[in-house]
Amino acid sequence: MKPDAMLRSDIVAELNFDPVITATDVGVTVRDGVVTLTGHPRTHAEKHAIERAVQRVKGVKALAIEMEVQLPSRYERTDADIALAAEHALEWNVLVPDDKIRPMVEKGWVTLVGEVEWDYQRRAAEVAVRNLLGVTGVTNRVVVNPKFTPADVEQRIRQALERQAGDEARQVHIAVNAGDVTLSGTVRSWAERRAAQGAAWSTPGVANVVNNLLVEI
Repeated sequence: MKPDAMLRSDIVAELNFDPVITATDVGVTVRDGVVTLTGHPRTHAEKHAIERAVQRVKGVKALAIEMEVQLPSRYERTDADIALAAEHALEWNVLVPDDKIRPMVEKGWVTLVGEVEWDYQRRAAEVAVRNLLGVTGVTNRVVVNPKFTPADVEQRIRQALERQAGDEARQVHIAVNAGDVTLSGTVRSWAERRAAQGAAWSTPGVANVVNNLLVEI
């Protein structure tokens, strides 16, 4: 296992490497491979980029997020302005179905509600509003309405994993209950863990994914 000091050094280097991130806005502490992030990123987009950057570093066992977005005064917008911008962003995104998702805004925090047929539409809606000026956070409550049997869902996920991971896919166990999918077992990296989750979410009929996969280090 990578020593905590070395892991912290690698994380700081990765944060400095990403041009979207101002590394001085982030506090990093590591204990037994568990990383805690503190600080005040200036936008929700930067906060998201920080989380993804840390997950890319090999050796991270778990991540505790204690960051809070603190908008500079020039970035502040009224909730009405943000709601209007979010509505337009959803309307103009070709991946988001018309009139299926509604944004609600309170103190800069955007909550998305509605129902869609595919998870990529749900994710596209979140991406569409995440980078808007004035947004301090996003809660995605859009529901994916499943239209496939559990057996169909499990087979499609298994086929996708085998295409992407080959023999490693055998270490991933899939349990399907209606549209809910639970992944368990072991993978070799955070990238493989995200790939398995992505394969599950990309399968038609999946409404929720619980990712219990463990990263072997």
